[in-house]
Amino acid sequence: MTVRVGVIGAGNIGQDHIRRLSRVLSGSRVVAISDVDTARAEQVAARLFTPGARVHRSGHDVIAHDDVEAIVVATWAPAHEEFVLAAIEHNKPVFCEKPLAPTIDACKRIVAAEMAGGRRLVQVGFMRRYDSGYRAMKVALVAGVIGAPLMVHNAHRGPSAPTTTTSDMLITDSAIHEIDLMRWLLDEELVAATVLRPRRSSRNSAELLNPQLLVLESASGVMADVEVFVNCDYGYDIRCELVGEVGTVSLGEGSDVVVRSAGQRIGRVPSDWIERFERAYDVEVQAWIDSVAAGEASGPNAWDGYAATAVAAACLESLESGQRAPVQMDARPSFY
Repeated sequence: MTVRVGVIGAGNIGQDHIRRLSRVLSGSRVVAISDVDTARAEQVAARLFTPGARVHRSGHDVIAHDDVEAIVVATWAPAHEEFVLAAIEHNKPVFCEKPLAPTIDACKRIVAAEMAGGRRLVQVGFMRRYDSGYRAMKVALVAGVIGAPLMVHNAHRGPSAPTTTTSDMLITDSAIHEIDLMRWLLDEELVAATVLRPRRSSRNSAELLNPQLLVLESASGVMADVEVFVNCDYGYDIRCELVGEVGTVSLGEGSDVVVRSAGQRIGRVPSDWIERFERAYDVEVQAWIDSVAAGEASGPNAWDGYAATAVAAACLESLESGQRAPVQMDARPSFY
């Protein structure tokens, strides 16, 4: 079976998904594309070899088209709610890039709509759950190799950030990955957040609070810190170490090979998020395509998207107040 996919949003991540769905994965075909910039959508369709793909002027046209069986939402975050709700209304599976929506209320509306339809249709693009390193860490934790978890240390560093980056976006666009990962890795909710403001980097504007240090507290008392630094210059550097009672488990250094020569040890630092997590994206989207074909939802769901946004909201509250902020979150419905 070939799943006919419509993609809404032809920016960087949208283009990467179109390429992936068209050239890399099995069982999928891109049949419709839309973007706020129609000319860009047409250029992307031509360049990425999507024969027969129709460019639509509106994401709603993509969703409503009879030939489209499943939707990928890769727009900017404020538009996610609109298109995810439309996909649910048309009873079509939808893969939505993170975050599910920027606000708690928007996420609640998506959750309510999905529950009212009686069928899980939403998968959220938390691709790190599909990274082999993080999966190996979870296997070690579940197997009891390191004992009960006590602390988790994370770093999320990027070489540069667009001039449009705001202080809030370090949380809502970057640390949102670690927020979801901590829920998934520890298999429990996060209940409070504190955001600290280290000395600002001289490489960004005076208004940008960069770097930031998040301290997240889990329901059982595990403490997870997340360093977010979006102008580190040297590369895209992702780190995670889980400290247990009798051992630790951590991600590797992210380089396939290490060269030892002339008294030096040299490994490569990935240049960007696409290079670092390309394989995870492939596995993630293939799993979504397979679930659509099978008629059974899998992967991070709408509730996971809501929970991550709720924790991010607590982080934003702490960033502004300088105080510890509890996470305000509803009880998880049995639907999820």
